[in-house]
Amino acid sequence: MIEASLALYVHMPWCVRKCPYCDFNSHQLKSAAPDASYIDALIRDFDLELPRLTGRRIDTVFFGGGTPSLFQPEDFSRLLDALRQRIAFADGAEVTLEANPGTIERGRFSGYGQAGINRVSLGAQTFSPRALKELGRIHTADDTHRAVAELRAASLDNFNLDLMYALPQQTLEEALEDVRIACELNPAHMSYYQLTLEPGTVFHARPPPLPDEDAAWRIQTAGQSLLADAGYVQYEVSAYAREGARCRHNLNYWLFGDYLGIGAGAHGKLSLGLPQRILRTVKPKQPREYQEQLRSAGPAFGESSFISPKDLPFEFMLNALRLNEGFTVRDYEQRTGLKMASAEARLAAGEERGLLASRGDGWRPTELGRRFLNDLQASFLA
Repeated sequence: MIEASLALYVHMPWCVRKCPYCDFNSHQLKSAAPDASYIDALIRDFDLELPRLTGRRIDTVFFGGGTPSLFQPEDFSRLLDALRQRIAFADGAEVTLEANPGTIERGRFSGYGQAGINRVSLGAQTFSPRALKELGRIHTADDTHRAVAELRAASLDNFNLDLMYALPQQTLEEALEDVRIACELNPAHMSYYQLTLEPGTVFHARPPPLPDEDAAWRIQTAGQSLLADAGYVQYEVSAYAREGARCRHNLNYWLFGDYLGIGAGAHGKLSLGLPQRILRTVKPKQPREYQEQLRSAGPAFGESSFISPKDLPFEFMLNALRLNEGFTVRDYEQRTGLKMASAEARLAAGEERGLLASRGDGWRPTELGRRFLNDLQASFLA
């Protein structure tokens, strides 16, 4: 029997300090290290999901946060060993760890590699001391350089660097200097994205002085040119990769693939029967509540709801149109269970507006469509 692929997202919600721009489900750590009992909770969470996973295999794992690298290598080893005892992993499964380049993580990357981590996403954000301070980051530019050296020493060469632009009072030259330094570190993958003011964050309540829209656009396009010159090919709104280094876990999201979410606040999407039974799941957000509920939880732990078939064209396009290459008809029909005809009128309207182009076997956003992506995605709302 051929096992169907599945991505696994594991949320590890603690940080040393909450950054003022962050709207992720993260909580300030009030002890020296996270309690290892959280690993037991994750295993229990996975066990409750197992009945839904018959005939599945894990192709990718992503440890996100928060700051997952606050956990010890042996914590990841114990968790991954437990998961492998319960479900098949694909040969060469991609296992990504989000990490900060700070002093707490120093010396651990070799241990992470031995535990089964084979890809790291490093939250550099910027190399400017002033900008790091304004963003509330607890690491320095030197910490990022040291972290990259440790990654290479641990043979973890498949790593991503997160880089933000349009930072408070950032000039074009300052932004481009960040890109130049990042390229010199030669990561396999780069995430290059604009700082946005998200509701519920400190920056949203007290906005810092940011570059205006035109300045941000100039920064973005100039940075993209530098990345292209350095051999980084843009394949998604904020994702740039060297040959063969695209993030397989995120590609699964963008092509509306299935993923299981475990951990506090983790989201999941599982196809239990197309098109009527595509299930969205979400776990309790607060870590304490999550762990307490797990102790007495039954099979239906957390909240879940089925996506209405009329909403599937929008749900698919919301993800797939982020990709520069777009999607194939086969992608759409396999992942939604709908015929392509269910979206053809809106695709034709997007083409007429110059936002979409046919690629023979499917569709892709044009350069104009990528610039006005929100409008393009919204046109598929039921």
